[in-house]
Amino acid sequence: MAKKNEFLTYKGKPLVRKDNMIYYGDPRDPFVVILTITGTKEFHDMQIADRVVVQLVSTDPDARPRDRIIKKGEKRGLYNAMDIGTVWLERALNKNP
Repeated sequence: MAKKNEFLTYKGKPLVRKDNMIYYGDPRDPFVVILTITGTKEFHDMQIADRVVVQLVSTDPDARPRDRIIKKGEKRGLYNAMDIGTVWLERALNKNP
């Protein structure tokens, strides 16, 4: 059985959902990705994510909230959003060791 304080991970990084927002990445790193589900569609009696806003965000506590957003885009479907978010995060973390 999983420990109570362990997070779900994707490609070795924590993945946490709060309502319509998904946080991907380690908050101790310089950057994380925030996925915001802005639209859903019906699929076999379930609601699935249709439109997702992807943001690469700095975790610098001294930066102004507006300056923390490094990149932003919108994708159709959660898979596409996770795909681009993962690429953005990996590139940003590789630039800032």
